[in-house]
Amino acid sequence: MDAVYDPRREGGGRPPLEPQVTPTLSGKERRDTYHHGNLREELIAAGMRLAQVGGPEAVVLREVNRAAGVSHSAAYRHFPDRDSLLWAVCERAMSELARRMEKRMAELPPRRDRKRHAWEALEATGQAYIEFALAEPGWFRTAFGVPLELRPIAPGEGSGDSGLDPFQLLAGCLDELVATGALPSERRRGAEIGPWAAVHGLATLLVDGPLRGTGPKELALQVRTVLGMVMHGL
Repeated sequence: MDAVYDPRREGGGRPPLEPQVTPTLSGKERRDTYHHGNLREELIAAGMRLAQVGGPEAVVLREVNRAAGVSHSAAYRHFPDRDSLLWAVCERAMSELARRMEKRMAELPPRRDRKRHAWEALEATGQAYIEFALAEPGWFRTAFGVPLELRPIAPGEGSGDSGLDPFQLLAGCLDELVATGALPSERRRGAEIGPWAAVHGLATLLVDGPLRGTGPKELALQVRTVLGMVMHGL
C-alpha cells in the first residue's frame, strides 16, 4: 500500500532469454544439441527476440529459422507453420509477465499484519503488470496476441516459476485477502475480472493508446489512482 510506482526500478529492464545460445558452437555440436531436444527452445528464443522488438507481427517462421541458423525442414518437426510457432512465443511472453509479477511480490517486506501484506501483494501484481507493459511493449502485445483462429492460452499455460499464470497469481492474492478477513468470502466469486480489466486497460492505454508518452509524475499518479480504485472497489 506504501509502494510508489517507479518505471526505473530494478527488475524493470529486459531479462535474459532462456535458453542462452552460445554462438561459437561448431556445426556438429549444434546438431548434437538439437538432437537432444533443444532446437524447439532455440526457435522460441529466436521468436521472443523478434517479438521483443516488433510484437507478434514480427514472429515470422522464415526469420526465426534464419535467426536460429537452421533450415525450414529442421524446424518443421517442432513448428510446421507460423501459427504453431506464434502460439508458443505468445505463451512464453505470458510466462515472462508471470515472472515479473512473482518477482515483484517476492520483493515485498515481511509483515506481521497479514491483511496489510495481502493488500500489498495484490497491489504488487498490478504494478508489475504495468511495469512489464511499459518495459517490454513487444512482449506485452505478444502475450495477448494469440490469433483468434488459434486456441487461447489455457489456465496453467504461460506460467511463471511458481507454476501459476498471471491470472492464477491474481486469484491467489484474492484468496489470501479472503483468508485474512480483508475480503468477505461472498464477494470473492469472479472478483478477478475487475482488477484484471482495470490494470490491463491502463497498460494498454499507456502502450498503445492516448496515454502514450506520459511523463513519470503523471504516470505514477495514474497507476496509484487505478490501483487505489481496484482495492477500494473489492
